[in-house]
Amino acid sequence: MIGVDTIAAVATGMGNSGIGIIRVSGEEAFSIIKKIFKKHGGKEWSTDDTYRAHYGYIYDEDELLDEVLILLMKGPHSYTAEDTVEIDCHGSVLMMKRILETVIKYGARPAQPGEFTKRAFLNGRIDLSQAEAVMDIINAKNRYALKSSVSQLRGKVSQRIKSLREKVIYEIAYIESALDDPEHISLEGYPEILENKLEDMIREVKELLDSSDTGRVMTEGVRTVILGKPNAGKSSLMNVLAGAEKAIVTDIAGTTRDTLEEQIQLEGINLNIVDTAGIRDTDDVVEQIGVSRAKSAAKEADLIIYVVDASVPLDENDEHIIEMIKERKAIVLLNKSDLETVVDRKELEERTGQAVVVASAKEETGIHDLEEAVKTMFYDGKIDFNDQIYITNVRHKTALKESYESFMMVKKSIEDGMPEDFYSIDLMNAYEMLGSIIGEAVEEDLVNEIFAKFCTGK
Repeated sequence: MIGVDTIAAVATGMGNSGIGIIRVSGEEAFSIIKKIFKKHGGKEWSTDDTYRAHYGYIYDEDELLDEVLILLMKGPHSYTAEDTVEIDCHGSVLMMKRILETVIKYGARPAQPGEFTKRAFLNGRIDLSQAEAVMDIINAKNRYALKSSVSQLRGKVSQRIKSLREKVIYEIAYIESALDDPEHISLEGYPEILENKLEDMIREVKELLDSSDTGRVMTEGVRTVILGKPNAGKSSLMNVLAGAEKAIVTDIAGTTRDTLEEQIQLEGINLNIVDTAGIRDTDDVVEQIGVSRAKSAAKEADLIIYVVDASVPLDENDEHIIEMIKERKAIVLLNKSDLETVVDRKELEERTGQAVVVASAKEETGIHDLEEAVKTMFYDGKIDFNDQIYITNVRHKTALKESYESFMMVKKSIEDGMPEDFYSIDLMNAYEMLGSIIGEAVEEDLVNEIFAKFCTGK
């Protein structure tokens, strides 16, 4: 086992709760608990009696600390693959700290952030992509991100990467063997054979890379900017979506002078919404700054919601916004449908080239249609977690991109009629890049950096 010393930490949040858990892992875990735990009724017990809960009390010498349950898990059949003890105590901050101090007093040391999961990785129980999924589960902000992270923890990404690496290493081994023993292994016609296999490898990597945009949306949310003329109902829409009075709403055009940001969920999708100043020509210096910031925010947006006041005709300000949203992911919200409308929905669809949702922020109608439109736009209306893998990690995306480029270099070498040893150089680079995703031959500094982002106790 990698971890020769014994570590301990509070595994639950440091706040008062019904139950708190102190986790202990390492060579001395069982001997430490033997010193501080007494079974209820003074009954004899053994650390050989694992994978079941034991009820009793934690003592520091003769001082009774708490009534607890303990769970003994003998390595390698534990989270860290080491001997592990979990102490379930009463969940006051003071009690958890007191028990942790006692465990440390009898031979453990405080665990570093992510050290339990790091040991699970170093001891071979999980690979690096699965370890990263642990933190993704903890940080998941919506059910799609949660399901994707659970899928990764179960090894879906690992299996795909390992399968691809097996194909690559076979070709490398074949080339190297043929170069070493040309009398028995021929490379005649091999470039054509490799080119066909390469197409499948490129397709697989491209498929994973293409999923990364959806993966980013799952984890980070959709950068969403609400645009429109003054008094179109942008701030009212913001308040309806947020479920609270976040933006000031008046009948005075130009009330919103600066951007206002809020995070909300629609149909399990996180939207990082920016409400902006109304787009119009103005001599007001402060309002001009707001308009400029609105335009800048729109350039960085994943999604633009263009709010149109259905009760007033389109004008040159609308024309300017329409130009801004062309060739962009955008939804047009034809607002104020509770009033007499003068803007035709079909005409607006034709002029913008975007989907138009009829709504009334004041009456809170059409909001469900907006939610469905956003979901369809970013997730094709459905996510199937049975087979589909989504790349949500930037490090994984970078490694996949480099492996893709290496595969393309091999393809070019074949097309240019280069010697076969050129193939193996780029194939090996692709193999190593794919390996870095699951933690094969990664440098210690990178491992330390990844686990430093974890919370203590995990």
